[in-house]
This record gives sequence, C-alpha cells and structure tokens, in this order.
Amino acid sequence: MKSLRGLTPYLLAFPAVLWVLVFSIWPFLNTVVLSFTDARPLRTPEPVGLANYAKLFRDEQFGYAVTTSLTYTLIAVPLLTFLPLLLALLVKAKLPGISFFRTTFYFPVIASVVVVGIIWMWMFDSQGLVNQTLQMLGITDRPVNFLVDRWLIILTAALLTIWKGLGYYMVVYLAALGSIDKELYEAAALDGAGPIRRFWSVTVPGVRGAMLLVTALITAAAMRVFSELFVLTNGSGGPGGHAMSLVMQIKQVGSGLAGQIGYASALSVALFVLTIGPMLFVGWVQQGDNVREGIRNWQKARAFKKSQRVAA
Repeated sequence: MKSLRGLTPYLLAFPAVLWVLVFSIWPFLNTVVLSFTDARPLRTPEPVGLANYAKLFRDEQFGYAVTTSLTYTLIAVPLLTFLPLLLALLVKAKLPGISFFRTTFYFPVIASVVVVGIIWMWMFDSQGLVNQTLQMLGITDRPVNFLVDRWLIILTAALLTIWKGLGYYMVVYLAALGSIDKELYEAAALDGAGPIRRFWSVTVPGVRGAMLLVTALITAAAMRVFSELFVLTNGSGGPGGHAMSLVMQIKQVGSGLAGQIGYASALSVALFVLTIGPMLFVGWVQQGDNVREGIRNWQKARAFKKSQRVAA
C-alpha cells in the first residue's frame, strides 16, 4: 500500500504530462523537422536544408507580416499593461453601484472575438457609426479608410484587442492590488506624497509581478494575432495583404492541397523565436537580480577553484 501511495502523485500528473507531450511537444518538434523539408500534402517530403529559412529573407510578404505583428504588439502591450491597472484602481473604490461597473467592464471578455470583430467592422466601415460621427462633428469631411489603409487596419485591430482585454487584465490587477499593505499608502500620505506620487511609489512597485505577467501574456497573444485582423479584412490582410499578420501568412501558405507545409513550418519557427524573445526578456527583468547573483557566485567559485589549482 505504501508503494502505491508513493506512485499517486505520478499517476495524477501522468494525464497532464501525456497531454503536453502529444499536443504540444510532439507537434512543435515535428514542425521544426518539417521546416527543413519541402513538405506538401499528398507527397513524400524531401530534405532541403536551410532553404526555407533562406526564403524568409527573400519573401517580401514575410517582411510585411513581421512589421504588422510588431506594430500591433507595440500598440497593444503598453496600453493593455497600464489601462487595466487604472481601471482596477477605479473599480476598487467603494462606491455605490461599483459592482455593476465591474461586471460591465468584464463583459467584453466573454464575448466572441469573431462577433466583436464583425461589429467593429460595421462601426468602422466607410458608412459606419464612427465615420458618420466624425463627419457630423466636422472633424473630417469625407470617410476615413479605417478598413483600407494598412496602418489604420492595424490600429483598429489593436483597439479591438485593447477594448476586449481590459476586463480580463483588470481582474489580474485587482488581485494584485488586494495584496498591497494599506499602511504603505498611509505612510506615503504622511510623508506628503500626493495621489500621483503614491501611484508610482507604492502601487506600481506593489503590482510589479502582476504587471510583468500581464506584459508577457499580452506580448505572446499580440505576436500571434489572427482573428481580429482576419475578420476586419475579410481574410485578405488588407490591400495587397500588407496588413497580414504572421499567423495569417502561415495559414495562407500552408492551406490547401498545394500548401507549402515546409515553408509554413519555417514561418512557424520564426514566429516562435519572435514570441519567445520578449517573454525571455520579461523573465530576465522579473528574475534578473537572482540570475545575476547566481552568475556572480558561479564566477567566484570558478575563480576560487582556479586559484587553488595554481597554488597547488
């Protein structure tokens, strides 16, 4: 019986480990292998070495897709990092009816991104609500091409993501704000710190861990953006496909019986590298002091052993 009890943790973890191996690790490794072949449907793949990766640097569409994804990320990450924090501070206040506003702010999170995208497509159409409002207010005398111009498409999609994600990350910050000691605010107020000073000196350091987590989650999601741009452009990626994201390009290249699965796999590996880079940077910032201290200790130990060998 005791031996069986010792196996219990492993038996409980086995389904999750098996799921990760089958649906995450194996597909990833298979994608890496396919990226070095000319794989296509209904034919045996042949090794091509680094040809697919060399093609990336000659593919003009890949450059557009990387620029679109990075621009989208640069817009969405800062706004979705700080706006939910301000919103969390607002709904954290004990005011009459504040629970209603908490629910209202969270409602977009549970809405389907496809449905929301279709609504935004209607709103930002040349004859949509936004353009009619701008013309009525006299801000512009003709419709703004929100769904035609490349940069406006990216901006519109980023605003959709921000509006839809505010409530989710607001909840994350609400949990982090609850762990900040109120005495810190009282001490700062006694020292003469105003609301803005207390925000930067007490609130921001108090939610630093949550902020780094939110930044990592948003960065990973923004680099893999698909639904927003796909719906707003009807799957075309805008005029000439210039507003197409990397995920949209992977779908376009790898779909159908003539799909270039090998090249699409190389695009997927490139997307993985571009996504994991910012996440490693966030992890370095979060655990940087511990990592640097470990490296210094390792260097000291190595120098000590070297001095002992010299002395001997």
